[in-house]
Amino acid sequence: MPATMQGPGIFLAQFLGDQPPFNALPDIAAWAAGLGYTGVQLPTWDPRLIDLRLAAESKDYCQEISGICAAAGLAVTELSTHLQGQLVAVHPAYSEVFDSFAPPQVRGRPDARQEWAVDQLMLAARASRNFGLGAHVSFSGALAWPFLYPWPQRPAGLIDTAFAELARRWHPILDAFEDAGCNLCYELHPGEDLHDGVTFERFLDSVGGHARCMINYDPSHFLLQQLDYLAFIDIYHSRIGAFHVKDAEFNPSGRAGVYGGFESWVNRAGRFRSLGDGQVDFTGVFSRLAQHGYRGWAVLEWECALKSPDQGAAEGAPFIASHIITTTERAFDDFAASGVDQSANNRLLGLQ
Repeated sequence: MPATMQGPGIFLAQFLGDQPPFNALPDIAAWAAGLGYTGVQLPTWDPRLIDLRLAAESKDYCQEISGICAAAGLAVTELSTHLQGQLVAVHPAYSEVFDSFAPPQVRGRPDARQEWAVDQLMLAARASRNFGLGAHVSFSGALAWPFLYPWPQRPAGLIDTAFAELARRWHPILDAFEDAGCNLCYELHPGEDLHDGVTFERFLDSVGGHARCMINYDPSHFLLQQLDYLAFIDIYHSRIGAFHVKDAEFNPSGRAGVYGGFESWVNRAGRFRSLGDGQVDFTGVFSRLAQHGYRGWAVLEWECALKSPDQGAAEGAPFIASHIITTTERAFDDFAASGVDQSANNRLLGLQ
């Protein structure tokens, strides 16, 4: 059955600001639509766009938000809880630097902060249901990330323990998304315990293959890890429920490689780029997703070490639109079809 993805959409997190049109939903929606986008992915931590608790409690409020977007010619693609998801699991080494993701009343109180984060995800499940959305995007958080490189040698069972605890924290959230009829799509991202196919599989096993445990596919993170991001689609396509369209480049030298040497984004061997300026094979990406019947949104997540956000956003919509494949309903050689003739088939195979 043919399937065509939706888009272009745009994730609004990187564009929000204190000046119009970036400080209020009606204005930023009109801005996005004017650039050619047809959908917006809403970060739920910014009250200038959405009141997450109210969205979880009121369908009327969600209809109001959808109406504001629709007035500009946009749909809400997904809600995002990347910052809140990060706080579901925080290793103590990162506790202070991640405190800024939380509201002031729970900062410096890791247990309270985690409880707040879990509540946010529960609200997001209900809000997604009220919006009628089928996918939600987030981060997994991390307990094992400081032990990524196996030196010093990791104690036996350390990673198993970390993933068991990660699953214990996320399983009730996944159940809430099941109740909401919505997939929870983890962005596989460095800094998260879920950052590649192996770690996603480990987590998926830990949550018993939960039906709502899905992937927000972003090839930029895989290119920077030197992972085969096209083969990834072939392997995990049944678990890809959302798609961030983001570019990157990896230019190793005699001085630096994947680890980056603690350099700034501009000077790293691996860095994010605006669409078309990096090395991601988007023709291949869109082709593989179309081949496997991806029906969700193609959403720009703009991050670039060089180009301005205004230019990146303006170039992003036509770039995505030009790559979306309208899948065919018939084979290109149907004109030569001879129909089914079982007798002829038998003769051709020497069966009669």
